[in-house]
Amino acid sequence: MEAVTYAVADGVAHLELNRPEAANSLDLDLARALRAAVECAARDDEARTVLVTGAGKRFCAGGDVSSFAAAKDPAGYLHQLATEADEAVRALAELEKPVVATVHGAVAGAGLAIMLSCDLVVAAPSTRFVFAYPSIGLTPDCGVSWLLPRAVGQQRALAFALGGRPLLAEDALAWGMVTELAADPHARGRELSAALAAGPAAALGANRRLLRGWDLDRSAVGRLEATTISERVTTDEATTLIHQFLA
Repeated sequence: MEAVTYAVADGVAHLELNRPEAANSLDLDLARALRAAVECAARDDEARTVLVTGAGKRFCAGGDVSSFAAAKDPAGYLHQLATEADEAVRALAELEKPVVATVHGAVAGAGLAIMLSCDLVVAAPSTRFVFAYPSIGLTPDCGVSWLLPRAVGQQRALAFALGGRPLLAEDALAWGMVTELAADPHARGRELSAALAAGPAAALGANRRLLRGWDLDRSAVGRLEATTISERVTTDEATTLIHQFLA
């Protein structure tokens, strides 16, 4: 069974975490499969947008604790897993295509990083969000300590990380961790993905890249914006839309 499935239809590349028997927790196979699927979406001209989902009852329970607990060298294994999983998550965040995620059941640990590397996040109202790491004596991986404060603010991130309590879906919405709640998040996710694919997807992808340029200073962002907008103005997509606007 593939740890991450990949399929494209109507301009939408659907990536599904596919370890439902393990709550889609990350082991090396899933981390590598996720990166391969993201790279496939990046070079697939038919994929104008990306939809990320999780099979089974939970979106992602974080790292597969049983896999590193059983390793002969737990420290070495966990370092490798955290490194490869982080590479997959960064590849997802760096895609120049809009990314939608639908989450349900539970989103914990590294699952938060996958979710926060997507642009539009639709959550089922019953979803629970769990920081998880301290409960087993560990610390964040996959960029969670970088992504979370930028999504919800430093003090909320600290309260979530140190408090030990799951965050309810309505609170995640109020904090800005997710975009919206839907009784059928998968249907809503497909709807959003299809709408993005039918629109100026290349421009949207370039916009998401600019808006995620948190590692750049203000001057560098201005230079990158000037370069990007000047490159885009001569694309077929922009030329067509500009003529439509002027008409």
